Amino acid sequence: MSNDAGGFPSAGPPPPGYPGPAYAQPQYPQQAQPPPGFQGYPPPGYQDYPPPGYPPPGYQGYPPSGYPPPGYPPPGYPPPGYPPTGFAPPALKPGVIPLRPLSLSDIYNGAVAYIRMNPKATLGLTTVVVVVTQVIALILQVGPLAAAGSLRPAFEAGEQVSTATLIGSSLSSLAAFAATWLSGILLSGLLTVVVGRAVFGAGITIGEAWQRVRGRLLALFGVTLLEGVGFGVIFAIAFGVIFGVASTTNGGVTFFVGLLLFIVLVPLLVYLWTMLSFAPPLIVLERLGVIEAITRSFALIKNDFWRVLGIRLLGLLVAGMVAGAVSVPFSVGGQIMLVGGGSDSEAIIALVLISIGGAIGQIITAPFTAGVVVLQYADRRIRAEAFDLVLMSGAASQQGAPADSTDHLWLTPHP
Repeated sequence: MSNDAGGFPSAGPPPPGYPGPAYAQPQYPQQAQPPPGFQGYPPPGYQDYPPPGYPPPGYQGYPPSGYPPPGYPPPGYPPPGYPPTGFAPPALKPGVIPLRPLSLSDIYNGAVAYIRMNPKATLGLTTVVVVVTQVIALILQVGPLAAAGSLRPAFEAGEQVSTATLIGSSLSSLAAFAATWLSGILLSGLLTVVVGRAVFGAGITIGEAWQRVRGRLLALFGVTLLEGVGFGVIFAIAFGVIFGVASTTNGGVTFFVGLLLFIVLVPLLVYLWTMLSFAPPLIVLERLGVIEAITRSFALIKNDFWRVLGIRLLGLLVAGMVAGAVSVPFSVGGQIMLVGGGSDSEAIIALVLISIGGAIGQIITAPFTAGVVVLQYADRRIRAEAFDLVLMSGAASQQGAPADSTDHLWLTPHP
């Protein structure tokens, strides 16, 4: 079609050989070519930072590395519901003590707990024995003096008392001491039985305690008498040596010898007193004879002497403080009446007040002291003979059984 007709020639393919229009080609950046010999590895000594597999600096993941996810216990602790690692489960405690080696607080708490657990067989029994003994001792002390009309002069300074009255008073005091001594042995044996039952949480009546102790009284008196004779012989030898030295040398040498004997005898007496502590419980609970009980008491205590001595001395100190605090008002009142009174009746009332104070103090403290000794004996058997395993087996079989079903456990042969 011509241009005049308003048309344009159609664009056809260029003729052969025609170079055609120049089209612009897109330009792309060209990467620099590595130099010859490049291997594609980092140079020697090169170290990425941070190393592969590690977080960048300052990064703190949650939870920290080595710790479990939230909701789990820290390392070293078991899952919920399990006891912590290294912690033993609580010891079995069927009665007044846990069945494991006892601490100081276990012994003292047990000595108080068995009194609260069975007050009739402890405080009631102690009251009966102590009151009867105090009445007998008071009659023996006051009777001869009152019969001779020398009761008042005996407590006044500067008053002359006849020789017969002094001898009678001394014999009466000796008899009163013997009555107190015998009652103490009886009370110790009865309270030992009560503690032996309380270890398993079982009670006992006064009649049952008497039935258990009745056949062991002769052995109890025998071991106590043997101890008294032994201590008496030691004192007699010491006084004999001092008297012999005094009769042949001067006072300075006598004083030196007496001081030397005192330094030697006091530790010896303390040692023997401690080593014989378990003889009464052994006679009652293990049904041993006198010599066997003494031998076994030495065997149990020899490897733990200082602990036994310390606990017993501390127990006596506590009991003495309590007894003194209770008896002080009665003692002070009695002493005031003795000094200011002028008749025999006032002197008798004063002595009665002093005896009442002593009786109350003994009633409160005697069960505690006996409990400390028996529980120390049980602790030594647990530590030396694994006796806690025997006690555990007895406690397990005691459910629904009679209260006396565990008495035979104390007879278990020792290694």
